[in-house]
Order: sequence, then structure tokens, then C-alpha cells
Amino acid sequence: MTNIGSLLQTFIYMISASLLYPVLLLLSVLIVCIIVYAGAFFAEWLERIRLVKCPAQDFPDLLIRGKFSSSVSHKVKLFIGNLNSIISDGDDTEVAIENMLRQNAHMMWKSLDRLAIMVRVGPSLGLLGTLIPMSTGLAALGQGDMTRLSADMVIAFTTTVTGLAVGTVAFFFATIRRRWIEEDIRNMELAAEILTIKKEESAHAIFQKIAN
Repeated sequence: MTNIGSLLQTFIYMISASLLYPVLLLLSVLIVCIIVYAGAFFAEWLERIRLVKCPAQDFPDLLIRGKFSSSVSHKVKLFIGNLNSIISDGDDTEVAIENMLRQNAHMMWKSLDRLAIMVRVGPSLGLLGTLIPMSTGLAALGQGDMTRLSADMVIAFTTTVTGLAVGTVAFFFATIRRRWIEEDIRNMELAAEILTIKKEESAHAIFQKIAN
């Protein structure tokens, strides 16, 4: 039993030690990803701070008059352009609009998945990067190798800081982008409802004119 226990301990130790470099690699990838995402985030932030603030009660009137472009993001403007194309076609309008609205909402929420993953995975990898060098460092301490111990402690603490930093920044980006997505989806839903009603009213007016 002692030999089996020692064999299992050695096996687990080897697996744990072999995970260090994959963890460091994944943390490096996450750092690159969060830097790239930061560029996209600040580009969208600059776009949104330049938008003209519009009271909620005035937005429907802007939609009807077609003067909404300075008050909504490019995603909403693209949606409204596609919405007008569907309305002008006139076939199965309600079904097509509902499908497009759901698809756009799904894609926008899906864009948060990477940030959600980084929020969870970043600190987890940081913890792994802390515990793995500590185990090898304690083994080095038992052998009196202080140089190896100090090197392992440096790796342990830097990976902790890196993992927490990635998770914190990703959580900040995810929180802000969630608010932006909710705002865009609300504007899309309002545009779909108002423009559909406008089309129905126009069709009804034409019908009344013909009847008279």
C-alpha cells in the first residue's frame, strides 16, 4: 500500500508540475486578448460619448421623422436600415422583423461570452499559477535550494496578480458593455414597434383614400 501511495503521489506531483507552462501560456494569451479587446471597447466608448443625448419621450418622434442617426449607435442604425428594407418588401413582415430582432439580440449577448470566460478563467489560472510553483518551491525548500524557492515564489505571486488583473478588467468591460447592449436592444425593439405601426397606419390611410 505504501508503494502504491508513493506512486500516486509522484504521479499527481508530475501532473501538477507539468501544468505550470500551459497555465503561463494561457495567462499570456488572456493578457493579449484583454489588450486587444480594450482597443475595441474604447473605440465603442468614443462613439457613444459623441452621441447626442435624447430624452426617452422624444426618441419615438425622432424615429418617425428619420432623424435618429446622431442619437443611436451604428448597430442600431444598421438594424433600422435592415428593418426598413423588410418593411418595404411587405411579405411576412412581422415574422421577419421578430426573427431579425431575436437574431441581433442573440448575437449581441453572445459577444459577452468571451468576457464572461475571462472573468472566471483569469483568477482561476492565477490561482493555479500560484499553487503549482509553491508545491515545487516547498520541495526545493526541503532540499535547501533557496534559489529555486525564490524563483518559484516570484512566479507564484506574479501569476496571481496577472490572473486577478485579467478578471477585474474583464468584469469592468462586461459590466459596461452589458449596459450598452441593453440600451441598443431597447432602441431596436422600440424602432421595430414604431416603424411597423407607421407602416400599418400608412397602409390604412391609402386604403381609406382608395375607398373614398
